[in-house]
Amino acid sequence: MTEKSYGGNNGVREHTSGKPIKIKDNSNNINAKKLKSSEKPINTEKINKSNSKLNEIESYKKAGEISIKIKEFARQLIKPNMLLVDIAQKIEEEIIKQGAQPAFPVNLSIDDVAAHYHPTLEDETKATGLLKVDIGVHINGFIADSAISIDLTPEKKHTDLIKASEEALENALSILHKNPTMSEIGETIQKTISKKGFSPVINLSGHGLGEYDIHAGVIIPNNANNNPYKLEPGAYAIEPFATYGEGKVMDGPPSNIYKIINPRTPRSPAARAILEYIWEKNETLPFSLRELQEKFGNISRLAIKELEQNNIIHNYPQLIEISHKPVSQAEHTFIKTPDNKIIITTK
Repeated sequence: MTEKSYGGNNGVREHTSGKPIKIKDNSNNINAKKLKSSEKPINTEKINKSNSKLNEIESYKKAGEISIKIKEFARQLIKPNMLLVDIAQKIEEEIIKQGAQPAFPVNLSIDDVAAHYHPTLEDETKATGLLKVDIGVHINGFIADSAISIDLTPEKKHTDLIKASEEALENALSILHKNPTMSEIGETIQKTISKKGFSPVINLSGHGLGEYDIHAGVIIPNNANNNPYKLEPGAYAIEPFATYGEGKVMDGPPSNIYKIINPRTPRSPAARAILEYIWEKNETLPFSLRELQEKFGNISRLAIKELEQNNIIHNYPQLIEISHKPVSQAEHTFIKTPDNKIIITTK
C-alpha cells in the first residue's frame, strides 16, 4: 500500500523522527511507532495474536509466504466484470484461512486510479481495464506488502505497461546487495520504466514497514532525487508505478479506507463500539468501511462520519494519475538483516 510523497528528498517522512524501523536479533519487538497505553481507546487489552512465539523476522517471512499464496489465489480468482466487493471479500477471507490477518483492506484500483480504492458493501463497481491488486498480510503485526497488476482488457493492451513496473521492481531489488543510496534505487526504477517508453509515478513511493505500521519512516523513491541516504536494517516495500501519462498523482474521492490517528473516546455508543473493535483488531493498521458494514450494519456510516469529524480517524483519498491515464504497479517486501543480508519475503 503506497506512500504518497509530499516534497523533499531526504527519504524520510517529515512528521517522523527520520529514523528507519530497525530489526533486532531477538524477538522482543521492533522499534516501531506505537501508541501509549493512556492514548488507547476504551478496552486496551492486547490483540490476541496467533503464532506469538515467532520472532519478528520469522513473522515477516511467514507473512511473505502467505502473501505469495494470496497473490496466486487472486490471479486465479479475478475475472473480467467480477464485482470488486466479491473480490475483496474472497481475498481477505483467504488471508484469514491461511492463518494470517489482512494488514490493510485489499486495494483494488482500476486504470487511472493508481492506488487506495476499496469497495463498500453495496458497491457495484466491476473489475475491468488495468486492475491493481495491492495486498497486505500480517503475522503478529509484521507485514508483507505486495502488489500485482492484472490486464482485464480483451486484447491485453496493457501487457507492456505491466512489464515495465515489474521489471523496474526486479531491477531495484537486484541492486540491494550493493547497499545503494535511495537515489540509486529511484534512478534504477526511473530508467527501467523510461526506457520502455513510459513514465514512473514520481510522487508515489515505497516505504518502511514497522510493527502494526504500514508506512514507517523511510520513503523509497521511484525516481532519482540525489538522496544519499542508505537503508539501515529493517523491513521495507519497493513499489514502482508506471503510466502512459505524466507520472504524478493527485488526491481523488474517498477510498473507503481509514486508519486511527487520534484514539480518544467518541460521544455516541455506536462510534465507541466501532472504535473499540477497530483498535482491538487492527491497532493503527488501516481498515475498511465494508468490514464495518458487515459487522455493524447501517450504523457504520454514521459512526464513521462522527469519528472522522472528530479527527479520530483519517480517510485515505484515492490516488489518481493527473492526466487520467492507466497506471500499473508492482511491489515486494524485503528485510535487510542486522548483518546486511537481503531477504525478499514476498517472492
